[in-house]
Amino acid sequence: MSILVTGGLGYIGSHTVVELINHNFEVVIVDDLSNSEKFILNNIEEITGKRPIFYPFDLKRKELLSQVFEAHIISGCIHFAASKAVGESMIKPLDYYENNLFSLINVLQEFRKRDISNFIFSSSCTVYGQADKMPIDENTPLKEAESSYGKTKQMGEDILKDFSRAYQKRVSLLRYFNPIGAHPTALLGELPSGIPNNLVPYVTQTAAGIREKLSIWGDDYPTEDGTAVRDYIYVVDLAKAHVAALKKLINSEEQKVLDIYNLGTGKGSSVLEVVKAFELANNIKVPYQICPRREGDITVAYANADKAEKELGWKSETSLEEALRTTWEWQKYLKEKSQ
Repeated sequence: MSILVTGGLGYIGSHTVVELINHNFEVVIVDDLSNSEKFILNNIEEITGKRPIFYPFDLKRKELLSQVFEAHIISGCIHFAASKAVGESMIKPLDYYENNLFSLINVLQEFRKRDISNFIFSSSCTVYGQADKMPIDENTPLKEAESSYGKTKQMGEDILKDFSRAYQKRVSLLRYFNPIGAHPTALLGELPSGIPNNLVPYVTQTAAGIREKLSIWGDDYPTEDGTAVRDYIYVVDLAKAHVAALKKLINSEEQKVLDIYNLGTGKGSSVLEVVKAFELANNIKVPYQICPRREGDITVAYANADKAEKELGWKSETSLEEALRTTWEWQKYLKEKSQ
């Protein structure tokens, strides 16, 4: 059974490809390498013993996408391909709308034309905006997203709800919180281009001396230590959830399915708590400076992931400290690789 993984050489995508191969799926990757590196393909093969089929192009190129569907019998898709930096999306909103929505629609058009089902969408807790109460469950009302990135995820979900309804398709929307960590082999991890937008790679690059200081965006939030609180989930745990969600769709006897799951740990950690946990896990100090808040950031977000546990038999199992230990091993691997 061939599964198309868009953005399959990216951070979450590459870890999910490994889990799919471990569960005997054939994997076809489309990735334009705008936020990933070709060597990741070799590392996936080193981990699994199998080399996925790989096409390096932009999903907005419809004719190339059609050729992939002509060449392979695709039985489902996990769609990661998207621009994903909250801050950047506020500066380049049109780029985000064009890339994130057109690429999704192009894949769905192929599904419609060829009568394929089983579509998993990489969504985000940003669709909730700043929720009124914690933890956030799947029935929490969606507010207008705080960022253009978040809006593309809300729009993507709306497109998929209509797609599922109109064409009787099986769809799963996975709303994840903050993925962190790296593969236990230290062969896969987060690869930000330029200055990291996410906290944990910024922490590791600072610890490694690549950045002089970690910038903490705001210490005046109404939280215990004044820094923003998020739900940090280990990327391998997250990858396993995608396989569980895919299997549920494939095994469903219903023609039309619309599943929505929160994927998180159920626990919030502040920015300063993450920094301290990293220092503890790796016995290294991280210099930091407090900066003004960033536009588009929310105060607190953490998940209620009970539904995923009940319906998928999945839950997050890895501690914050262990996830942060794997991140540092990945950073050391990258340093060795660059020498």
